[in-house]
Amino acid sequence: MSQRLTVELSDEVYNIIQRQATEANISPAQVVLASLEQYFHEQHEQDEPSGAPRRVRARSVRKKAELQVARERFERHFGTVDLGYPTGASNEEIDADLESEYANVDKRA
Repeated sequence: MSQRLTVELSDEVYNIIQRQATEANISPAQVVLASLEQYFHEQHEQDEPSGAPRRVRARSVRKKAELQVARERFERHFGTVDLGYPTGASNEEIDADLESEYANVDKRA
């Protein structure tokens, strides 16, 4: 289950979020969501046994949010490559390709 939350940001903060979103080719909302989830996940992990949360430095949170955005931008490049023709790793195909290439080299010489 998820909840919707509306917040008002200063122009300065929004411009930072917008820049990160543009760099990562994602929406500003996704940048904010990743940052908040990272921040509160860390807060939960760092709860002391007494239940009192430790303070997390803002710089650390910002850096982790930037790393998350960078990772998402990097992972957009994951996928497959289509060479336009079938490829294989069987020895017979490799041998046939090598034989064909060697034959072409002999003809050129």
